[in-house]
Amino acid sequence: MAGLLEGRSVAITGAGRGIGRAVALAAAGEGANVVVADLGVTVDGSEPDSEVADAVAQEIADLGGTAIALAADVTSVQDGRRIVQTAVDEWGSIDGVVCPAGILRERMLFNMSEDEWDAVVAVHLKGHFTVFRAAAERMREQRRGSLVGFTSGAFQGSIAQANYSAAKGGIVSLTRSAAAGLRKYGVRANCIAPVARTRMSDNLPMDIEMGEAEDVAPMAVYLLSDLAHEVTGQIYTVVGGRIAVWNQPQEVRSMTTDGRWDPQIIHDRFDEVGQERMPLFDLMDEWAAR
Repeated sequence: MAGLLEGRSVAITGAGRGIGRAVALAAAGEGANVVVADLGVTVDGSEPDSEVADAVAQEIADLGGTAIALAADVTSVQDGRRIVQTAVDEWGSIDGVVCPAGILRERMLFNMSEDEWDAVVAVHLKGHFTVFRAAAERMREQRRGSLVGFTSGAFQGSIAQANYSAAKGGIVSLTRSAAAGLRKYGVRANCIAPVARTRMSDNLPMDIEMGEAEDVAPMAVYLLSDLAHEVTGQIYTVVGGRIAVWNQPQEVRSMTTDGRWDPQIIHDRFDEVGQERMPLFDLMDEWAAR
């Protein structure tokens, strides 16, 4: 019986370790030809070492699959195109891209440096753009393809990772925009918000719900496959044995006036719109009470 991705060409960023590696192995196990793209940096984005990509490509080959290792910097438009073009040159198409690559530079907003902001936003958000942009161009011509972004529940807000949170929120909007813009060409775009033990999750409170990298891979394979041919513009949490879908943003309440608002009138009537409590506040209050 053929695998779900038999003969398909898939490029995966950050594929040398963690979730990227798990997705690469799972995709190859379902018959995909895989570009294992990873610059092999440390968690903060330093000390590149391409050996991790080579090792995963060899793992896939040892299991009877087909893979090419590529040391590529996802913050570079040129390298984003190279990741996609490698699949096209080797196997004739790019049928899916998966983008788990990321780094962390933890700091409170009030003492975050410009470099700490720029580096994280570049790898996460621009790293999605460079690969999505190159893949979308080819997929539009092919009239098929699947873009799988990686966000985080932190897109709701973060205490000490404003850079990471902002980037992950941007990835959600980028993915939804891709879904809307590419739908008529038969190209799908979705996001996974994983919660899994990786190098990047080491500093998270370990009493939160937590899974393993290998738990996330089946959902990525599903979204890459034809089984999900009608699924687009969605965000899915994957943690352990649980998968959940996020709501779509929409206005909740409104109030209107004739002409222009006055600040005092807004105050007097503010209960008509009020505010929505951030779920993060509840979690913070829970931690503080312990």
